[in-house]
Amino acid sequence: MTTAFDPIDLAGARLPNRIVMAPMTRSRAYGPGLAPTDATAEYYAQRASAGLIVSEGIQPSPVGQGYPDTPGLHSQAQVAAWRTVTDAVHGAGGRIFAQLMHTGRIGHPSLLPDGLSPVGASAVAAKGQVYTADGPKDFVVPVELDEAGIEATVADHVAAARNAISAGFDGVEVHGANGYLVHQFLAPNSNVRTDAWGGDPRRRARFAVELVGAVADAIGPHRTGLRVSPGNPLGDLREPEPDATYFALLQGLERVGPAYLHVVEPADRALTAELRKRFSGVLILNARTEGRHTGPQELAVIEDGTADMLSFGALFLANPDLPRRLRRGGPYNTPDRSTYYGGDERGYTDYPALED
Repeated sequence: MTTAFDPIDLAGARLPNRIVMAPMTRSRAYGPGLAPTDATAEYYAQRASAGLIVSEGIQPSPVGQGYPDTPGLHSQAQVAAWRTVTDAVHGAGGRIFAQLMHTGRIGHPSLLPDGLSPVGASAVAAKGQVYTADGPKDFVVPVELDEAGIEATVADHVAAARNAISAGFDGVEVHGANGYLVHQFLAPNSNVRTDAWGGDPRRRARFAVELVGAVADAIGPHRTGLRVSPGNPLGDLREPEPDATYFALLQGLERVGPAYLHVVEPADRALTAELRKRFSGVLILNARTEGRHTGPQELAVIEDGTADMLSFGALFLANPDLPRRLRRGGPYNTPDRSTYYGGDERGYTDYPALED
């Protein structure tokens, strides 16, 4: 029986286990020009025993930023700072992919430089508010991306993917989940276009397919992954019948052959099973749980073949040596939600590892 502690081949890369550190926004890019810091390097190196680390969301361009103090990968200063992080992870024996996260309509002009405004699949504002330096602000109506804007956005992701490789990342995960830009193209209530980029499942999936394909062409499909969250309502998205859209997405990705698909599990595990059946690469699952964090109970999804790898969020945030703790059956540090976003080393690099 395969377990989470067995090695796995990820598009030619041998990973020591099947436990993934999920991407988690920490809002601590305090370096010059929204660059990571030495504390960022320490944080990820502490967690290098993961089979794979997926970084926090990194904006591929200035307009892709949706929250305060999130890092970028669009300047040489940022590339140099991320090199310090990847060197620390590799020095500790780990592997790390950069998650490229363009937040689209989830953001606010006050977070953006040079008079930029958030962009989206359509000029439809999300309900709700975003946190800014001046407190919570309502989401604004985004600028609908025209053909030139779509082309530029894809090019920004390609440039950021190349920057990620230059910075020493082992690959890139395109963030197509959780209500951000790629997801906004997939969802029918945020994409009300009637042109070639919207209107039916195949056309709503086109942006994701072309973006992932362009990234894979630039850095190699073996270094390219995609994260999706079918039916996830974050960001005021509604996908009442997601199956057709995500089946069209996977059909479009067949020619691309990305290394992995990272699924934030929907309410229906039957859809998870169908996505696994239709995807030929490695399937990473962020398993659905009710009222608690993903925990040791979910290791069974590796044993029963539901997924190839399992990603942990908050539990990995609080337990830098999580694979060891899972193998031993605990104990586990408790995540401190009050320190998730922003702040200093508290709740960031000060969670203790098990003593030998």
